[in-house]
Amino acid sequence: MSKPKLAYYLAGGCGGCDIAVVDISEMLVDVALAVDIVFWAPTVADAKYKDLEAMPDGSIDVGLISGNIRNSEHEHIAHVMRNKCKVLIAFGICATNGGIKGLVNLHTTEQLLDKAYVNTFSTDNPNKELPQTSCVVDGKYELTLPSLMYARPLDQVVKVDYYIGGCPPHYEHVKKAFTALLSGQLPPPGSWITMGKAVCEVCDRNPVLKGKPKKFATTVKRTIDGAPSEDGCLLEEGYLCLGPVTQGDCGSKCPAANIPCRGCGGPIPGVKDFSLRAISAIASMLDNEELVDQIPDPVHLFYRYTLPSSFPYKRLKS
Repeated sequence: MSKPKLAYYLAGGCGGCDIAVVDISEMLVDVALAVDIVFWAPTVADAKYKDLEAMPDGSIDVGLISGNIRNSEHEHIAHVMRNKCKVLIAFGICATNGGIKGLVNLHTTEQLLDKAYVNTFSTDNPNKELPQTSCVVDGKYELTLPSLMYARPLDQVVKVDYYIGGCPPHYEHVKKAFTALLSGQLPPPGSWITMGKAVCEVCDRNPVLKGKPKKFATTVKRTIDGAPSEDGCLLEEGYLCLGPVTQGDCGSKCPAANIPCRGCGGPIPGVKDFSLRAISAIASMLDNEELVDQIPDPVHLFYRYTLPSSFPYKRLKS
């Protein structure tokens, strides 16, 4: 009996999601024995795109794509993966919602290139030369680069069967996800593979879990304004924690380390627009309306991981 085939592709991401898979440690050996990893590019195996393209459509049982869709190469391979894979999973917050790298959409391509190659203190580029999508070397060799696009989550390019959040997904949750995949115990298509609880529901700082009432925040703070208490609710103390609306598949690791949740787990079940729900949740937990004006940099707080998938942004681009 042939083993199920697995493929993995890193698009516009940092490689952290790949490391999350490697971090499942001994279980990775079990996965490698249970499945046939036919493609893992560009980080782990020296597989060529032509090898993936040559595989019959529908011949791969499960495909994982991490990173957002940022250029023409990502878009092309996303379509190839969709054709080759029976089940396609958006793996990590960049693939599911655009991720922190999706904040590039706040700027034009021209602004980004200028910042990266011209207008920085350490850059020595007096001729203001920028990368080109095509150039000819020695008069005969043409070298090409993919053309840049605005960042998109995977499901704005191809149909996605399942979603897994996290920046990166916590390795303990990756173990559970692979167990579900290998056992066939998956939720309905279109679902997130998640335990279905918010960060607050698994956070040891949550006063409700200790039988205490929730209090409104009477101030707005950043962590540079002073260290939080060791065990108090960060939101009650004024640190803007997005735990109420974020999936807690991480086990509330950031609040446990005195760091407010920033939403990398993705939206809790039933929420279609994470950013708008986060704005609503935080506003409802402030003691008075004037505190809203004290929220520092609300765009990068509420849209940090989900700008490309937010309702206003999708309407703007449609």
